[in-house]
Amino acid sequence: MALRNLAPNSSYWYTGEVCLKFPPKIVSPGLPALFLDKRRKSDFMDYSAPRLQLQMLLFYVLTQATHILFKNLGLPLLVSQILAGLILRLPNFGGYRYIFNRSDDSIMVLGTMGGFGFLFFLFLSGVKMDVSLTFKSGTKALYIGFLTVLVPLLACLITNKVFYPEDNFFNTNKFFLAVSYAGTSFPVIHNLLSELKILNSELGRLGLSAALIGDMVTLVLTICSLWMKTQGEVGTKRVLQDVGWAILFLVIVVFVLRPGIQWMVKHNPETSQKKHICFYLVILAFMLSPRITKQFHLHAKFGSFILGLIVPDGPPLGSALVEKLDPIISGFFLPIFATTCGIRVDPSSFKKDSMFRINQSIGAVVTVVVKFGVSLALAMFCKMPMRDSLALAFVMISKGIVEIGYYSNMYDSMVISKPHYAFLIYMCTLIAIIVPILLKWLYDPSRKYLCFQKRTIMNSKLNQELRVLGCVHVPGNVNSIINLLNVCCPTRESSLALDVLHLVKLSGRATPLFISHQKHELTTFDDSYSENVVIAFKQFERHNAEVLSLNVFTAVSPPDLMYEDICNLAIEHSTCFILLPFHRRWYIDGSIESEDQTIRSLNCDILKMAPCSVGILVEGRRKLSSSTFRDTSSSESYSSYNIVVIFMGGKDDREALALAKCISQDKSVSLTVIHLKAKNNIGTILAENDRALDDEMLSGIKGSIRYLEEQVSDGPETSDFLRSIVKDYQLFIVGRRYKCEDPQTSGLGHWCEFEEIGIIGDLLSSSDFIDNYSVLIVQQQHQRNS
Repeated sequence: MALRNLAPNSSYWYTGEVCLKFPPKIVSPGLPALFLDKRRKSDFMDYSAPRLQLQMLLFYVLTQATHILFKNLGLPLLVSQILAGLILRLPNFGGYRYIFNRSDDSIMVLGTMGGFGFLFFLFLSGVKMDVSLTFKSGTKALYIGFLTVLVPLLACLITNKVFYPEDNFFNTNKFFLAVSYAGTSFPVIHNLLSELKILNSELGRLGLSAALIGDMVTLVLTICSLWMKTQGEVGTKRVLQDVGWAILFLVIVVFVLRPGIQWMVKHNPETSQKKHICFYLVILAFMLSPRITKQFHLHAKFGSFILGLIVPDGPPLGSALVEKLDPIISGFFLPIFATTCGIRVDPSSFKKDSMFRINQSIGAVVTVVVKFGVSLALAMFCKMPMRDSLALAFVMISKGIVEIGYYSNMYDSMVISKPHYAFLIYMCTLIAIIVPILLKWLYDPSRKYLCFQKRTIMNSKLNQELRVLGCVHVPGNVNSIINLLNVCCPTRESSLALDVLHLVKLSGRATPLFISHQKHELTTFDDSYSENVVIAFKQFERHNAEVLSLNVFTAVSPPDLMYEDICNLAIEHSTCFILLPFHRRWYIDGSIESEDQTIRSLNCDILKMAPCSVGILVEGRRKLSSSTFRDTSSSESYSSYNIVVIFMGGKDDREALALAKCISQDKSVSLTVIHLKAKNNIGTILAENDRALDDEMLSGIKGSIRYLEEQVSDGPETSDFLRSIVKDYQLFIVGRRYKCEDPQTSGLGHWCEFEEIGIIGDLLSSSDFIDNYSVLIVQQQHQRNS
């Protein structure tokens, strides 16, 4: 079949012949038919469908095998995906010829799938980004974002002029390449910080803000560089037409599509049967975007990315798009794209161009070095510590899937040569290997949690304001905290400074947020998330105006990084007690109402990292009673709350007793301390120092608080005793006593389901103890000195 086409880089037509087989071999008849039917002269790999399946299987096996070897070094999965492609391209890898060299369409099918995944990745990256934050970033992020793109770009252009003095690089590919070298990619930096779990840290927030600004600058420069390239090829008139079409595209997107999407989201609530219409319309718009953007003389990748930017981030639409599409894009299509880019690297191409390494690679190297130097200098100018400055510099030079995708498109468009493409892929892979390793060594956000001051209730003065941080996940947690504080009964002599942190899962957006809900502070976040939380605690504050000061915050972050928001707030406000809700809630009959393992993981992280004492509240089946708010200005008496402290010794039990002493200052609280002792002191393993501190603590309460001693011989006897008293109290306060072995709890540790609340806390929270009480488990601050 004869075809007429335009030869590359020429102005004349040529005629060529292409041989096609009909019908095309797509689905094989199966292995038995191929082996048994001797009349068939075709191989199993001649059929495109089984060949594609085998290729994807080989990609997966090689990627996972490589990742198993390197994941302990902290290398991202992207490195393993590229290395899998490089391994497949090795000359000694015989399977490459059998699986990939059958025909050109073998790589073309993989490239098409990978390219589709890359466009979808750019679209979802745009969905996660909140462009409005670029106008609200601090001065530090603004300078870093701009200068780490513009200064390296200028350095690259000067370097190119030195090596190519005869070229006008504003009219060639040199400027376009320089922009790709100097650019900053927000999705790449976001993925890096997420994998290292420093997204919520000070470095992570600064890096994300700077990357967001740098990405916008890079986007504008890239479009401008394409126009300059076009001007050098077809003239100024065509460029002016392209600029006009691009402006028209932006006007339609910003003033027509975005308001239309916002209107659909507003008029299709989640409870509506039409809630999926907007979702499918956006997907349809993405499918059409490559064709539409081509009509406006823009590249398909810009159309997909810009379409993602106009979609409102976060719930309901942004979250739905990310939650439903991100797993298949990141887990299936994007790995195929990365591995295919690795397969296309030809190491032997360097031998054919001996001058390449000097003339073409130097610009990329100089740009990376200058970008690193500018980032480091700016960070030090902002008086950041040296290690943090180096860490930020490495963050800003990071390369990833976005750069690899751009270089692959350049290679397809013949902007760069085969050895140039191979060098750039090698450079991106090397940077992706080095940066995570050095970041882990340089930056450890947990260092700031090393608290040399004792921030415990025991070390707080008796009549000093008690600083408490309460965490809220769901509406039920609001009532739990308020009810407990009502039971605690703050007084004028023992006032309470309460910080409430509403924790919201980061979904459908890339940038974590931390918002203060004080009247005088402006927020960049929709307060509807925390509106009910704020109203409830403001009402509680009004009823306790003379004894309570309140601050309410909202943190929107990934669940596995929420502990950073909690610990940072505790450090900033000198908190001495963090109050966490238990991850499981019950109905009155003892059946489980809800259970959230992410909350349990968060509680465990806080217990390990907290810079102060921690309490976990296990709310009772009928909840703590607080039908009315307590008015501190009134002398009206209230019914007594019966609270008991189970004391066995140790620092956690002493902290629990110190909290109980604060509560007992109000006459409406009836406090009992029950000291569980081992019979005849057999098996007691408390150190002399601990025993002396226990005796001192107990001697301070005897006579003023009801004090009982109970001798038990083992765990079952302790269980029987606790079962006999659960109906007498509304609140049990116990120490966590993690990994403390005592005769009083012997035999119970094997049945402990939740280690984070200790043996006694777990026993009182088990299904065997169904009654109308709550349990507060207390852990004293851990002194982490290293």
